[in-house]
Amino acid sequence: MIERARAVVIGGGITGCSVAYHLARAGFGEVALLDKGQLTSGSTCHAAGLVTQFNPSPTMMRFRRYSIELYRELGVFETVGSVRIASTPESLAELQRGASRARAIGLDVELSSPAETLELLPAISPAALFGSVYLAGDGFLDPHTATWALATAARELGVTILTDTRVTGIELGSSREVCAVITERGRIECEVVVNAAGMWAPQVSAMVGAFTPSAPIDHQHIALAPVAGHELPREMPCFRDPDNLVYGKSETGGILFGGYEHDAPPRWIDGVPWEHSGQTVPADEERFAPLMEGAIRRFPFLEDAGVVKLVAHPDAMTPDGNPLLGPMPGLRGFYLAAGLSLNGFGGAGGIGKAIAEWITTGETELDVQAYRAWRFGEIYREAGYTAAAAQEAYRYYYRLRYPLDSDQAGRPRRVSALYSRLQEAGAVFGCKNGWERADYFQPGSAWRRAGEDQRAFGWSKPPYFEHLAAECATIRERVGIVDMSSFGKIEVTGPDAAVLLERACANRVDRPVGSVVYGQLLDDRAGIVADVTITRLAEERFRVVTGAGTVASDLGWLRQCLHDGERVALRDASDESCVIGFWGPHARAVLQAVTRDDVGNEALPFYQARELEIAVARVLAQRLTYVGELGYELYVAPEDAVQVWDRLLAAGAAFGIAHVGYRAIDSLRMEKGYRYMGADIGAGDRPDEAGLAFCVPLARKGAFRGRAAVERARASDLTRRIRTLAVGVDAGYLPLYGGEAVWSGGQVIGRVRSAAYGFTVSRNLAYAYLPVELDAQAQLEIEIFGERVSASITDDVLVDPGHLRARG
Repeated sequence: MIERARAVVIGGGITGCSVAYHLARAGFGEVALLDKGQLTSGSTCHAAGLVTQFNPSPTMMRFRRYSIELYRELGVFETVGSVRIASTPESLAELQRGASRARAIGLDVELSSPAETLELLPAISPAALFGSVYLAGDGFLDPHTATWALATAARELGVTILTDTRVTGIELGSSREVCAVITERGRIECEVVVNAAGMWAPQVSAMVGAFTPSAPIDHQHIALAPVAGHELPREMPCFRDPDNLVYGKSETGGILFGGYEHDAPPRWIDGVPWEHSGQTVPADEERFAPLMEGAIRRFPFLEDAGVVKLVAHPDAMTPDGNPLLGPMPGLRGFYLAAGLSLNGFGGAGGIGKAIAEWITTGETELDVQAYRAWRFGEIYREAGYTAAAAQEAYRYYYRLRYPLDSDQAGRPRRVSALYSRLQEAGAVFGCKNGWERADYFQPGSAWRRAGEDQRAFGWSKPPYFEHLAAECATIRERVGIVDMSSFGKIEVTGPDAAVLLERACANRVDRPVGSVVYGQLLDDRAGIVADVTITRLAEERFRVVTGAGTVASDLGWLRQCLHDGERVALRDASDESCVIGFWGPHARAVLQAVTRDDVGNEALPFYQARELEIAVARVLAQRLTYVGELGYELYVAPEDAVQVWDRLLAAGAAFGIAHVGYRAIDSLRMEKGYRYMGADIGAGDRPDEAGLAFCVPLARKGAFRGRAAVERARASDLTRRIRTLAVGVDAGYLPLYGGEAVWSGGQVIGRVRSAAYGFTVSRNLAYAYLPVELDAQAQLEIEIFGERVSASITDDVLVDPGHLRARG
């Protein structure tokens, strides 16, 4: 037993060993790794050990590529390649789409024909075989051997590894900084703790008052004995057949395979027993039967195979299937590396490296914004809701999930006060961060919740296409009304509120009361970590408005920007007000008809906010637009929202007012060159590249986080910038969803970030970062389902480039 370490890593699975190894390799001395049992005694010991680089996320792909390199260095990786099979035409299209996305982020991948697939895997059936993706550099490893090899390498660099040492508590200091880890064998003083406890991560986080939304989901795999005459060679490529729900590899002439069931149950959602270790849980042959049937369809001779063992074990799943990484806001020295069940051995090498970078330098080489440990909001504190979302993420890991489909688990969870009005209007509801939001409307039809809607129409034009066209025309030509209550709203109050926001935001925030500022929060490298509007409600009170899905992430970032002793209170106030958005040429006339207050251009100019009286309600009206038309956001107490909504609709009837959903907004905003956080901008993008230089007025702005990096960037020439592309040669709809490769001169030069059909301009639109030297007349192509479609660089703003309508 030791009494002190500089860093303590909790968890002796592949992730914990990777973190400890990379910390030691980075020169971070006195690292200790603790496990309550033996190394690999959690989910790690049951892993199949297959590792592929194929992933739609640029960051996860690079994590996996690095992991393979690391395992090769350690001599524990078998490079046999991998084959991902399409067993339906729909999945072949998804593979074509996936290959385009992979090429766009630097992975050299080609589709194989059915005949070529049979050459790679002679043992499979040719029935329902439509093609595959083959990656020669993929392969597999033995989970125990690989983890112990990494642990040995860590020990050689000075890491202390203590097994049979369960952590029972974590001591925090007066400023909530990590001071020590308490174990059953004694106290270890330390300054950094990394929670890599896998299934037990939520309980470890609870020791410091944090929450980690993940739930164990039962996963099953089976070992089958060799079948005489059909023995499988060890060098056979690993396989994945999502349509048949299975993955696997050869093992001693037989086969080891597992898969992702449609109804795998969560287990121990209120906390995994500490005494659980590497034991299995009861297997369910009936539930496994569809996977067995799928494997037999692909390998018919398996019908005669003897079962060596069917194994069931729980794996920790997060609500979105992505890992939870990084420091926890408000807890100095506490880091998370958890929720890795879909990215265990594949992600572990790169994740360990990233966590070590975070601890030693404060930054990561790759953009890990989508994996930030604090990205989930308060609704995920409810264990049942987290478990339902995690179960859904598990179900769709292999089940084809179309890009326009909606989450279904746990709905309805959050509804605005206007929900019944949207139902009456025929809303089709999607879901974001638990909120029911109208995607679009079908006037005259019953309302419903969207789910697997795209499964019905596949990769063709959506059947509601004309509804979206009508909604877009409503806003461009008349006036449309939108329930935007799902906006994330962060209240920032206190004597130092302006000081904090000036430091966190790249735009000037310290302006007069009533000012509304659009700007970005940057990291130290000037990467964009948040895209927000900030309203000054009083001298010491601000409201930061962000997206429904980013509010927890942005709130956490602001907490990280706080300095000791600053008098600032931060809280999520998203549920405390409804937001009514309405825009269009007649928006001012409609608003003036329901209030006695002056809403003229001088009384309520662009980027200003003021209180208005509508009937008996006091409403904060903000003159903003995300669609490029004259209009407002009205912040109103939930108890008054229906009254205000009804009065706006009544007053707007003479002007042709109509309901509008979020899918139309996506089209409208792209015609205006407006960005979307997480797609068009992120931590890997800088404001000047993103066309947002106007939000970073260095000459009129003092110190802020990322300023030095912005100055360095502006002192050199830009190498790329975001451009608007018109895709296709005519007005015909194309199935563009984002991520597709952009080609020029036979080379991939970028990837599509956002895509939508622009109904006002009758063109398919896409955003992509392209080299600045690229001529505006350059001949480009977008790879869509294996075909290259012509594209051209067009104006950054296609509708009202002078922005006169919004300011009118």
